[in-house]
Amino acid sequence: MIQHAPEEIFRVTDTRSFEELALEIFRFQADECPVYSQYIDLLGIDPQGVDGILKIPFLPVSFFRDHLILSGGGEAEKVFLSSGTTGLQQSRHAVKSLALYDDSLTRTFRRFYGDPSQYAIMGLLPSYRERVGSSLVYMVKKLIDLSGNTNGGFFLEDNDALLRTVGKARIAGLKVMLIGVTFALVDLAEKHPCDLNDVIIMETGGMKGRRHEMVREELHGILKTAFNIRSVHSEYGMTELLSQSYSKGEGLFSTPPWMKILIRDSHDPSSHPTEAGTSGGISIIDLANIWSCSFIATSDIGSIYEGGSFEVLGRFDNSDIRGCSLMVT
Repeated sequence: MIQHAPEEIFRVTDTRSFEELALEIFRFQADECPVYSQYIDLLGIDPQGVDGILKIPFLPVSFFRDHLILSGGGEAEKVFLSSGTTGLQQSRHAVKSLALYDDSLTRTFRRFYGDPSQYAIMGLLPSYRERVGSSLVYMVKKLIDLSGNTNGGFFLEDNDALLRTVGKARIAGLKVMLIGVTFALVDLAEKHPCDLNDVIIMETGGMKGRRHEMVREELHGILKTAFNIRSVHSEYGMTELLSQSYSKGEGLFSTPPWMKILIRDSHDPSSHPTEAGTSGGISIIDLANIWSCSFIATSDIGSIYEGGSFEVLGRFDNSDIRGCSLMVT
């Protein structure tokens, strides 16, 4: 059955079909992902006894830093690397199928924003653009390619060229989407405040030591004032995932149907309360991660709301050194 799962992932439409496929993928990965299998065994969990998604054990995201996470054997087509700004070893996501990543990315973007060809897409990703293996750079480049419009592209620190290109895209009648890391957008806001009221500005997080960390309200307030915009969009993704979540304002994210956010009890990582308004650690089920691990306990803290939307509130302190030590070697 599992050989058909990549096609079935994007046919998920409701809770029942999601949970059925999630359990099928769990049993596959419990057998075919050596690291995940050993983790489950050390927890003393019998995979056959897992009969609901709330019983599925979530692999700490830090394991992607210390181990190569692959399911079903074979080799990776590409390995994405995290930024590694903490000074510790970078996370690695071995992607066996870029086609699957591209499919997830494209379907999710279309779901939230429509046809990429309607947009001039611009990436403001200094430092990310200059390094190898960034999944964020890959994502933005794929969206730029899908748009097919020449009024777009990457901009490092040439803000004048960026704003000229925005003007050209406007004249061409295109929607403009500017995707940027936080520190670069704040730099742009401080050095070149201007009227971008018709531009979708999407922040992807990341001060990366360039500036002091800001709460969302402070960051979005700066951007809204500088660019005369009513809301700031956001993308929530990570090196270890093949799918993204998007927010069109106020920091409330929504997921595609093949992705689900759970909130785990900060004092009991195996417990995931389902009540709306619950806060705690963010655990993610990403069915598109079929060839690595679809069940990840992140280092982020968040809240879940009615309808499945969620908010990211911050990160656990010392998140790079927390987590399960069962497999430390």
